[in-house]
Amino acid sequence: MSTADKPVHALDLTEVSPLPQDTQRYFDLCDEKIGFVPNVLRAYAFDIDKLNAFTAMYNDLMLGPSGLSKLEREMIAVVVSSINHCFYCLTAHGAAVRQLSGDPILGEALVMNYRAADLSPRHRAMLDFAARLTEESHKIGESDRQALRDAGFSDRDIWDIAAVAAFFNMTNRMSSAIDMQPNIEYHSQHR
Repeated sequence: MSTADKPVHALDLTEVSPLPQDTQRYFDLCDEKIGFVPNVLRAYAFDIDKLNAFTAMYNDLMLGPSGLSKLEREMIAVVVSSINHCFYCLTAHGAAVRQLSGDPILGEALVMNYRAADLSPRHRAMLDFAARLTEESHKIGESDRQALRDAGFSDRDIWDIAAVAAFFNMTNRMSSAIDMQPNIEYHSQHR
């Protein structure tokens, strides 16, 4: 069964048709670059303003300038999604970690339990902060930020770690709420 044959989510919301020209170009670019349009984009395509807001924030956080590498941002996405048991994000961003790291074991370890992964002290500190922000954000204090500084992160990096973790906490909850389904293509990528 191809992605096109499976429902994207559990709600009865119809994708705008035809899509606005800019949106169609964006979807075509996705199809050209990765071979499909991610279901998360299709899920938001019932309301183009919501889709544009989602993609603007995602693209800024995950692809924009940062002291964090693309891999580090994807690692945060996977750890947050693991704690939240977000099937969509674990599947999609687990594939991204496997691709960017070239290490399928790292991708799987982060999906299952990042604490069991072979991580540098820098990555351990980053993921510990993202996990704490996800599990008990109200307990974040100066010692948590200082642990990141001690691991070599700048204050701007700390902002970016927090922003990526917070974004995925939001998207995980939306995905769970609507039973968003990952594209089947993600399951076999980069193994």
